[in-house]
Formats: sequence, C-alpha cells, structure tokens
Amino acid sequence: MANAGQRRGGLWRIALCFSLLLCFAERISAQIRYSVPEEAKKGTAVGNVAKELGLDVSSLVQRRFRVVSGSKDALFQVNQNNGVLFVEKQIDRETLCDGNDACLVNLKIAVDNPLEIHHVGIEITDLNDHAPTFADKDTILEITENTLPGARFQLQKAHDPDLGINTVRLYKLSRNEHFDLEIRDRGEDKLPFLVLQKPLDRERKAQHTLVLTATDGGSPPRKGTLNITVSVLDINDNRPVFSQDVYSTTLNENVAAGTTVIQVSATDLDEGTNSEITYSFGSGMTAKILDTFNLGSATGEIVVKGEVDFEKNSVYKLDIQSSDNGQPPATSDCRVIVKVQDVNDNQPDIEVMSLSNVVSEDSKPGTVISLISVTDEDSGLNGKVQCTISENVPFELKPSVQDNMYSLVTKERLDRESQSHYDITITAVDFGQPALTTFKTLNIDISDVNDNSPEFHQNPIELYLFENNAAGASIFSVSAFDKDVNENADIKYNIIRGDGSKTDMSSFLNINPDNGHIHALKSFDYETLKKFTFHVLATDSGSPSLSANATINVYILDQNDNPPVILSPVSANGSAEGVEEIPRNVNGGHLVAKVRAYDADTGYNGWLLFSLHEVTDHTLFSLDRYTGQIRTMRAFTETDEAEHKLVILVKDNGNVSLSATATVIVKVVEPKEAFAASDLTTAVNDEEDNVTFYLIITLGSVSVLFVISIIVLIAMQCSKSTDYSSKYLQDTNYDGTLCHSIQYRSGDKRYMLVGPRMSIGSTIVPSSNANTLVVPDRRSRTSVEVRAAFINNCER
Repeated sequence: MANAGQRRGGLWRIALCFSLLLCFAERISAQIRYSVPEEAKKGTAVGNVAKELGLDVSSLVQRRFRVVSGSKDALFQVNQNNGVLFVEKQIDRETLCDGNDACLVNLKIAVDNPLEIHHVGIEITDLNDHAPTFADKDTILEITENTLPGARFQLQKAHDPDLGINTVRLYKLSRNEHFDLEIRDRGEDKLPFLVLQKPLDRERKAQHTLVLTATDGGSPPRKGTLNITVSVLDINDNRPVFSQDVYSTTLNENVAAGTTVIQVSATDLDEGTNSEITYSFGSGMTAKILDTFNLGSATGEIVVKGEVDFEKNSVYKLDIQSSDNGQPPATSDCRVIVKVQDVNDNQPDIEVMSLSNVVSEDSKPGTVISLISVTDEDSGLNGKVQCTISENVPFELKPSVQDNMYSLVTKERLDRESQSHYDITITAVDFGQPALTTFKTLNIDISDVNDNSPEFHQNPIELYLFENNAAGASIFSVSAFDKDVNENADIKYNIIRGDGSKTDMSSFLNINPDNGHIHALKSFDYETLKKFTFHVLATDSGSPSLSANATINVYILDQNDNPPVILSPVSANGSAEGVEEIPRNVNGGHLVAKVRAYDADTGYNGWLLFSLHEVTDHTLFSLDRYTGQIRTMRAFTETDEAEHKLVILVKDNGNVSLSATATVIVKVVEPKEAFAASDLTTAVNDEEDNVTFYLIITLGSVSVLFVISIIVLIAMQCSKSTDYSSKYLQDTNYDGTLCHSIQYRSGDKRYMLVGPRMSIGSTIVPSSNANTLVVPDRRSRTSVEVRAAFINNCER
C-alpha cells in the first residue's frame, strides 16, 4: 500500500511539471491572425508562420514544425522547408461554420527542442457562391372565387447561406392582373406576401400560374425562383344550360325496347357537386309517354321503354328538366319532339313456281327453265321489288307482263364439258330505306349429249418391236379419252383392216375392244419385214356414235437370230472344209487361205470376227480377226509336220453371239510336188481373181449410185423448203475400220451407215444419232432397201 501511494505521488508530480512546462511554453508563444477567402484552391499560401514567429527556417524540419490542431485543422498544413501555412483542401465557409456570421479557424502549431505551442487564427471570408433557394420548387394556393380583393397569402421565404450583402435582398413577382407582391420585415428576415388585387372567376380561368424570384446582393447577383399555382375554388353561381332549347328526332316504328331515341345534354360552368346535373321529366307528362320512354337521370339519354307504333301516335312531345346539386340547386328545361317513321319491315318473298333441275347442253338460247314470282307485303316504294341473278352464268331473268313475275331462260349455248353444274342465286331487293334483300339459290345440272369425239393421247404412235415376238402376246396398248360422260364416253377399239397387200399386217393383229390391248397373231422377222403401219379406230357408245382413229407405225428391230454362214471354204458335200497345199520353202507372211462368211443380221449382230479355235502349231499360222486371212508366221523347218488342221471360229457380235466353224487342212509339200498343182491353182486363183474383180466393180457402182442419190435428195430438199433440212449425225463410236454394211431406207426416211464399233443400241434405236444420216423423202412412200456386204479381197 505504501509503495502504491508513493507511485501515485510520483505520477502527480510528473503531470504537474508537464503542465507547468506547457503553461510556460504557451506563455512565451505569440498570437497570429490571418484571413483567407472560401473556395481557395489547394496550395494557396495563407502566411509565413515561421517568419512571423521568428523561427530559424533551416531548423524547422529538425524541430518538427507542424500543425497539431483537431480534424478541422486538416484544412491547413505548414511547409517545413519554408515555414509557409497553406490551404490543404478547398474550404466551404457555409459548411464549415454552419451559417455563423464570423467563421474563424484556430490552429496550434508546435515545434520541438524546446517545445513551443503557437496559436494561429484564420478567418474564412465569404464569397457569393450560393444562389437563393426556396424550400419547394412549386407551391399551390387554393383561393375561392368569391374571395374579396386585398386578401393576403404568405409565401415561402428564400434562403441564402451567404452573409451580408451576398444574402437575399429582393423579391419580384411575375406580371399578372389579379395579384401583387408585398414584402414584410420580420426582424432580420424579409417575408413575401401574395395580395389579391382583382376578383377571381373560376369559370373564366380556373388556374393562375405565377413565378416569385428572389435575388441576392452579390456581384454578379444570383437568383432563385418559386413556381406558384393558384387554383380558384368554385361556388354555385351558374345554372345548367341545355345545348338546345328544342330537340327534334325521328324514330322508326317497331324498334326494340332499350333503343336510344336521343340524348339531351346540359352543361354547368361550375365544378364539383355544383356542376353535377340530374335529368328528369317535367311535370304534366302523360302516363302514355311515361310508359313508352325512359329517361336516364345521370346521362340524359332517352330510350324506348314500350311499344312505338306509328299508326297509334306519330309524334311525341317530351319536357325535360335539368338540376345541379348546388345549395340551393339551379334548374333549367327543354323540349324533345320525337317523330315516328314508318319502316320497311317486310322482306321480299321469292317463290319458284316451276323448275327444271336438269337442262340438256344442246338447249337453244331462250329455253325457259323456271317461272319465278316475287312479292313484298310492304306498300309504296317499300313494296316495289327489283330481281336479279348472279353474274357470269349463261342464264337470264326476263320480266313478265304481270308485275313481279319473271322467267328464267338460257342466255347462250351450254357446254357440259366446260361446266356441268350451276348454282344460280336469285336476289330480290325492295326500294325501302334501308332496302331489304332476299336470296334464293337454284341448283341446275347440265345433262350430256354426245358432242365430243374420242381423242387419242398421241397420234401418230411410233411403236418399236423386236423381231421374233411371241405369237398371241400383247405388243402394245392404245388409249383414248372422251370428254363426254356415261355411255357417250364408253369407248370401243377396232383395227381398221387393210387391202390385204403384202405390207398389210392388220390381219395378223387383234385388239381388245374394251381396253385397247393389241396382240400380234404371228412372229415378225426383221429380215423379211422392217416396218408396217396399221390404224386403230376408237368409237364411243353415244347415239349417234362418234369415232376417231390413230395411225400406228411399227418398226421391227433386229435381233441376233441368224448364225454366220461360211461361204469359203466349202467342200463338195457342202460342209465348211477345205484343203490348201503350200510349198515348204515359203516365207513368213505368206497367204495360205481366206475364210469368207456371211451373216443375215445387221449392225453388230452381222459384224463377224474370226479366231483360231483349233490349230496344231500356234507358232506357225496366224489369222486376221477381221478379214479371215490365214498367213504363215514363219518359214517351215524340217521338223514341222507335213499336214496341219486349222479350225476357224466365225462369231458375230450380238448380245448372245452366234458362231460357225470352218476347217482348213494345210498340206506342206516340196516345191517340186507343188509345181504340178500350180497350173490348177493358178486357174482357180485366176477365176477367183475375176470374181473378186467383178464384185469390186459391182460394189463400186452401187456406192457411186448411193452417193449420187444422197446428193440429189439433199439438193431437192434444200430447193423446196428449209423445213426439211438434212441432218448429218456424227459417229461417236467410229474407230477407223471399214464399214461392214450399209442400209438405205427411203420409206421411213432413214439412211444408215453401220460401223464395226457401233453398239447394238445404235443400230436398233431409230432415235440414235450414231452413224446415221437422215434425209426426209417426200416424193415417195415406198420402202426401198439396198444392202451390200463388203468383203475384202483375198491376198495371195
């Protein structure tokens, strides 16, 4: 306890000494005052404190020259390098001093070694940096319209946080004829008052807009405004007024209950309850009027309540009274005259007295279809009726001698194939206001007559038929149509029989009369018949019946049905065998023999190729696959056999190729032995050379005649018309080898040159362009065929 007391006594002594030191330091410090305007920028110098205190500038940093005041003093700082007091951040006097007249900031500046405290007072001077402001931007005053002139109404005062001359000095009111401004001094404040100078009339102007402006005394002066809205309150000083003293309207008879007759309208210039109007019937209204009409008390709408009958009462006179809800209420009245009009309340009635629902398409114009009667129970114009029918129909209405009677007749020829049914709408319209209309629809069907012949979908018809067709099988089907219906469109088919000539094939054909399926009773052979024509007759079942025929051109297409025929060698018994003797000393390339063959087919089917089917020595003999020439490949040696057997296979190029074989026995003899047979061989060769020479001359002559014919035909067609121009079609398959066969057709206008590299399709499809020269021939309808087979000369 004693130690604690001693410690507390020591602390008190230390505190007392420190307080005495501070008092001594303050006592020796000086008092300095500065002033600075508000809104001064950061860094603005206030004064040189070190100089004022007589401090050594060079020791300020060492002695920690500083400001030690509170948080407000953060507005200022000192520079330890030169001792200048400067603004640390921008100062707003109104915020700092909260409207006090004098705004003073006290700072304490301390230095150490020894410790000194100096007091600095800084006065913040005012700037005119605020404009006068009102608490509200807008204010509303409510003044009754019967307020007397001279009445005063206090307005909001303006507030300006600036001091002295910078505060509010002047109020000004915008110009108007009803109000003036009065300023009253209440101590330090100036209070504005609004004074009524002229009586108000809400009905003329219900609202007045004023602007109060407050101006301070700064330079330049600043201003603030207050928007004042004066609302004039109403009093019941006006009575209701109807838009018309007398209302007049018309009303159709038989209108439904609830129908609006008219709406009267009264207006009251007052407002609120003073302008709320109530409508009622005037006194003296009869019970009949009150039972017929009803009046909306709030809307002024007069509606039908009971029956309105023109025959009972044609005019109604109603007295209407309007009253507002003011105290006391003000009233006014008017009269409503309602004139009842007779209305067109009966529609026309259409009666069809007779009607033919089905009309034949061959009816003549003017044929009567129906008799029509139209009536209307109204009278005058309301009972007069106009009758029409729908447009774009081949019918018309013809009025009768009797009023409102009509005949429906055909206007033009009918065509069932164009339109088989008509829905004719008859329209009856009276002349009432508004007009009433009645519609009636008549359904009329057009019956068919046999006025259309059968028609084929294609005429003439091109039919391509392969040879060797099965006898009795169907080869084609024809179809025709008829625009008529029922039995008039029931078609039967027949083949028109010809004259029985050689080219007439109609007797070998049969047709199903019901479906047009055509059957061939025989198998056709391309080698004997290449084209024929027949005609099919289509006849309908109408009365009288109508018919049409179609031409069918049948082209027989070749098939590979003929095997090659060996022409040489041929033995005495007719077999394809021959014996050839050659000397042993012949060289390679010597012509031993030539196999000749023929095929009755055409195109690829008749193009022959030769091959060695059997041979005793493959190194000794060769065979040209196109010419059939057999040649030695090398010279004979002593070891070679004296007799060789060669079997030659001759095969055509059909899809399913056919073939034949020829046997050549080659005997190798010594030159002396062969000399004896040389005369006979020479004679035979001379004979063969003669035959070959004559054959070449014949073929050359035929070729020259063929070329001349083609040139003449082309020249004739060019001289006649450009419609029949010649067409030269390129051979896309030609590979440079000699043509195997030539075909010339005049009847079907086709001239074919068939090459060895042509496909089968190119020789059997008439529309193909390959290896074909087409020249139309109008001079003759006969078929001419020239065919020549080119056979190469034997080379010995």
